[in-house]
Amino acid sequence: MARVDTSGTQQGQGAGGDGEPADGSGGPAKARWSDRTGRWRRGWWPAGFALALALPMLLHSRVPNRIGNLGSLLQTFLPWVGLALPVLVLCAVLRRSLTAVAALLVPLLVWLNLFGGLLLDKTGGGGALMVVSHNVDADNTDPSGTARQLAASDADLIALQELPQDTVGAYEEALAAAYPYHAVQGTVGLWSRDPLGESEPVDIGMGWTRAMRTTVSTDFGDVAVFVAHLPSVRVQFRAGFTAEQRDVAAEMLGRAVAAEDEERAILLGDLNGTMNDGALAPLTSQLRSTQGAAGAGFGFSWPAAFPMARIDQILVRELEPVSSWTLPGTGSDHLPVAARVNP
Repeated sequence: MARVDTSGTQQGQGAGGDGEPADGSGGPAKARWSDRTGRWRRGWWPAGFALALALPMLLHSRVPNRIGNLGSLLQTFLPWVGLALPVLVLCAVLRRSLTAVAALLVPLLVWLNLFGGLLLDKTGGGGALMVVSHNVDADNTDPSGTARQLAASDADLIALQELPQDTVGAYEEALAAAYPYHAVQGTVGLWSRDPLGESEPVDIGMGWTRAMRTTVSTDFGDVAVFVAHLPSVRVQFRAGFTAEQRDVAAEMLGRAVAAEDEERAILLGDLNGTMNDGALAPLTSQLRSTQGAAGAGFGFSWPAAFPMARIDQILVRELEPVSSWTLPGTGSDHLPVAARVNP
């Protein structure tokens, strides 16, 4: 005997006649989003990870360096912590969780507070003085070519670090026509279109000269110029972030800058640290970053093949940054950095 379906619809079909629910919600997938209680109850794991992600960014200055210099290591690559945000967004979408979406706003706002300003283009036109700083790499196989590239930038000052003694002559020859004044101290040097005063080494505790100080006579007056190459840092399995020697050098260089009599000063160099790194406070507390004040983007300078950190810096005192940028790669493992400033 045939059974009669007294519900008014055929078995296996909803009221819509095509297998959809009678309310037209589109099935289980849409129902999960329309379930107001469920979408707040789901996604606690992504939400927890989102809040945990905000903590190292929010408290990065309080992460101690006592164990493996973890604080400096975190601060060196702090912008990259934000890469976890797209992954957590995907998790929140897959879980259809409003709880996770709301929690994600916390690390997003913290990241934007720290780095949102760098995403804005603050570069301007003009500038009374253009300066370039470049770690040319001791293993550079074409120093003359690197020097010609830097000269083509038309900078007024070019500061070089990691100069092997056997290549100084190549840089001098290639830069002589455009830069009649220069001074070299140890493995750092400065080439200038304007006359230089007396140059002297600056002790940063290395045992050999990796920092110098000189005076440049510009059209708007004398400017003290420091060129420095702070000690390298490494990430080692047992020792952690080996930055102790760099930190000592930064302290000594900071004292030299503080003792400088000239009001206007520029520090050009490979500081092996970013402006977020609290260990460079002896310098950043009294000098202003041109990239932060007048750049566009992060201005990462190392490594040249895939820049991940801004460790090459142009810092100024009593000068107004107008623009800041990186130049195309040379034969070095660093990118040159450039800036224009006004008195």
